[in-house]
Amino acid sequence: MESFNFELLKKSAEGKARLGVINTRRGKIHTPAFMPVGTQATVKTLTPEEVEGLGAEIILSNTYHLYLRPGQGIVREAGGLHRFMNWRRPILTDSGGFQVFSLSSLRQITDEGVYFRSHVDGSRHFIGPEQSMEIQAALGSDIAMAFDQCSPYPCSYEDTLAGLERTTRWAERCLHAPHAPGQAVFGIVQGGVYPELRARSAAQITALDFPGYAIGGLSVGEPKAMMYENLELTTPLLPESKPRYLMGVGSADCLWEGVERGIDMFDCVLPTRVARNGTALTWEGKLVVRNARYARDFSPLEAGCGCYTCRNYTRAYLRHLFNAAELLGHRLLTIHNLYFTLSVMERIRRSIEDGRFQEEKDAFFRRYSA
Repeated sequence: MESFNFELLKKSAEGKARLGVINTRRGKIHTPAFMPVGTQATVKTLTPEEVEGLGAEIILSNTYHLYLRPGQGIVREAGGLHRFMNWRRPILTDSGGFQVFSLSSLRQITDEGVYFRSHVDGSRHFIGPEQSMEIQAALGSDIAMAFDQCSPYPCSYEDTLAGLERTTRWAERCLHAPHAPGQAVFGIVQGGVYPELRARSAAQITALDFPGYAIGGLSVGEPKAMMYENLELTTPLLPESKPRYLMGVGSADCLWEGVERGIDMFDCVLPTRVARNGTALTWEGKLVVRNARYARDFSPLEAGCGCYTCRNYTRAYLRHLFNAAELLGHRLLTIHNLYFTLSVMERIRRSIEDGRFQEEKDAFFRRYSA
């Protein structure tokens, strides 16, 4: 794909953490990278200019949700998702598979695709590989994900194997479906928490020669140690010359651990979701601003933080906003949490560049765990 390529610039002294650049038609993505989630064509409570100002070079939007509302036809008429939401940098769209499969009792899986009922109004719908690619082509994302079957946790070996094989067949169909101009399609490795199935899926998906690869079906309830074990097995089986994306992971500790195991891209709703619940992410861990102990605490959320929130507001004021159900509280905490998460990624990139990844990781966990 002429408008999409990955440059591997440097590896850590230990050999797995990677510094790189993904080149797209809408700009560069410096990796390792975190993608803020804009499920419904918006990163909740923030403008696109604010998200970019926090350091985001790419965001993620959701195929399933945009298919239901407002519909891909309206987005296409608007000139594509970038113009519709006024975001000029790259966008990755997921396939909609995870959302469809999470509907559980509302869906029926077949080899053709998935029949399901809308969580919005109960109407019946069908999405298969071709339909997912058609929707993503209408959205005009820079990176589109192949339609896959995500196994839950726990899941039997037999069911995980069946989902893996179906994911491979669907991946082939996605490759042959029409794409938007310049749109790169990533294949997704499944296999649950079974190492032999992860290896099997990686062999099948990489044989299709996608421009990039994602590891799906992790961070779905399994212990973190199990996730790390599967990452250690899977990432070496993916081509070194192409980006590697760990889907749905974004807590600070997992970012360091994922990069250490060779991951280049991450996404997660965590920073924005916990912000709306009154929780701030800091270098020492989580801080719940609703707590009574902050009622007269006139210090910033985190000393030395350069975000707009910490430069202008106190813990006491933020606690007041949440207790008074004022929406400004959601915005201010979202700004801080995304600034923090993107700052973690910037520190990780700098540590690889400086040849100090392991030292910086150890220093982070000493402070974070404390």
